[in-house]
Amino acid sequence: MSSQSPPVQGARRYLVVAVCFAAIVFDGYDLIVYGSTIPSLLEYEPWALTRAEAGAIGSYALLGMFFGAILAGTLTDRFGRRKLFIGCLVWYSTAMLAVALAPTPELLGLFRFIAGLGFGGVAPVAIALVVEVARPHEKNLLNALMLSGLPVGGVLAAVLTLLWGDVLGFRGLWALGASALILVVPFAIKVIPETAPSAPGPAIAGDKPARGPVRELVGATRLRWALILFAIANFAGFLLVFGLNTWLPELMRGAGYSLGSALTFQVLLNVGAIIGGLAGAVLADRYGNRLVSGAYFLVAALAITGMAMTPSLGIMYLVVLLAGAGSIGTQIVLFGYVATYYPARVRASALGISTGVGRLGAVTGPLAGGLLLTAGVSFAGISGAFVAVALLGLVTCLLVPRRALDPNEKIGLVTAGVGDG
Repeated sequence: MSSQSPPVQGARRYLVVAVCFAAIVFDGYDLIVYGSTIPSLLEYEPWALTRAEAGAIGSYALLGMFFGAILAGTLTDRFGRRKLFIGCLVWYSTAMLAVALAPTPELLGLFRFIAGLGFGGVAPVAIALVVEVARPHEKNLLNALMLSGLPVGGVLAAVLTLLWGDVLGFRGLWALGASALILVVPFAIKVIPETAPSAPGPAIAGDKPARGPVRELVGATRLRWALILFAIANFAGFLLVFGLNTWLPELMRGAGYSLGSALTFQVLLNVGAIIGGLAGAVLADRYGNRLVSGAYFLVAALAITGMAMTPSLGIMYLVVLLAGAGSIGTQIVLFGYVATYYPARVRASALGISTGVGRLGAVTGPLAGGLLLTAGVSFAGISGAFVAVALLGLVTCLLVPRRALDPNEKIGLVTAGVGDG
């Protein structure tokens, strides 16, 4: 058996969750504040950006997340959670200073790509940390509490844009993301433990020493198939999250709402995500991650359909809340699904690979939204595209194999399955 680092005792695990939550808040803020500032960015005359160009720049950080998630997820299974978590946190916070100071659109895109390496890396490491310090009955709930930092960051981005946007401008709002260097990093250094296995030995008596985590993941047919499906589901989830967060204010303005009202919808989208993510974790503990993840994608499809009908203001508030639960909230549940599906030896690698490939959806969302808007596609047409993506996520979640493995299928891991994942 591989030796484990000493378990986190008592209430200290809640401090670990709190620090990871704070890191994800800044992660969410830094990503989503770009969408909140797009209206101002489009009005910035020295750059004269088109919607398609703004969407492309928005996608560069998300492309960086693709590489960051895969690299951090695999490296942390080899070198430990603590180093990778703190390293990613420092990386993206420092990069946000460069983003705020970018003198040209081209450098803005480059710096956002560099920041994206840290954005993508911090999430799989934080999820692995929280799942490993949590007690068995609270893994989904604590993971959802931590990941609710993403929509909390989105709420902060929209609220601060409403309150201080005219004073700070888009550069000032971007620079706020760098304050994690002062507000989070010192606590991370003090609180974050090492939870990864400290030695790689075999998990099954008589087996050869275990291979690397990536080879173990792709070596077993069932785990390989699950990894592919998780990647597709993450692609769908991230496309919805970042497509909606990047373009919702502009879409709502096009539908006749003022900028203030449009940003209010972005706040509601992220509030719905917080409520939906936490509720989803409780439901997942009771009914299983597969059914809850699939059901949440269905909620997203129905809510986005409702948005396309442009109902009365009160009903629009409700459907935007549900859209937040079904997009960002689904992603929170899906992260928990992957984290609890795989054993600790390969958990971060599975998270990194599936979410890393899924980040291509995060790239596609802002880019496709910008192209569709530039081409003059209607709100209803863009909504129909989002609905199709949500239905793709629903199907892939339902196709993920049950977690229980064939007793004869040796993968260099503990093979006793529990429940349906």
